[in-house]
Amino acid sequence: MPRWTHYRFRSVWDLDAPPALVYSLLADPVRYPDWWPQVRRAERIDGRTGTALIRSVLPYGIRVTVTDLLHDPATGVLEAALGGDIEGWARWTVRPRGAAGAGRTRAVYEQEVEVRAALLRRFALTGRPLFRLNHALMMRAGRRGLRALLAAPPEAV
Repeated sequence: MPRWTHYRFRSVWDLDAPPALVYSLLADPVRYPDWWPQVRRAERIDGRTGTALIRSVLPYGIRVTVTDLLHDPATGVLEAALGGDIEGWARWTVRPRGAAGAGRTRAVYEQEVEVRAALLRRFALTGRPLFRLNHALMMRAGRRGLRALLAAPPEAV
């Protein structure tokens, strides 16, 4: 794998909501555009597969096919294979945070991908710091959007 086109990301979101609620929202990627501004479009193809268009600060939309690999509410794990402009996997791990029954959650997002889009590969070396910053900004906005949704009246969730 070329070093410059390979990425590993990890983000930790601490949220003031019960893990089961956070898990249910993260398990429904079709709703991501409702609360995550950089997820411009998300559509289901069938029971296990969907597509998404993601665009953060950089003027380039990443098209990705997402295939569910694991949905396990008991362990709080959601895992998917990614294909298209990026290829690899992504995983959410949702756990209680703090004292038992406190209604707080830690959601850990991990992703390992290889860039496949020709334009992104062309700028892989010089653009790498910008690509990493772009991802960090996207994750920060996603956390902010999910926090706002969780703080909204129950009928909004």
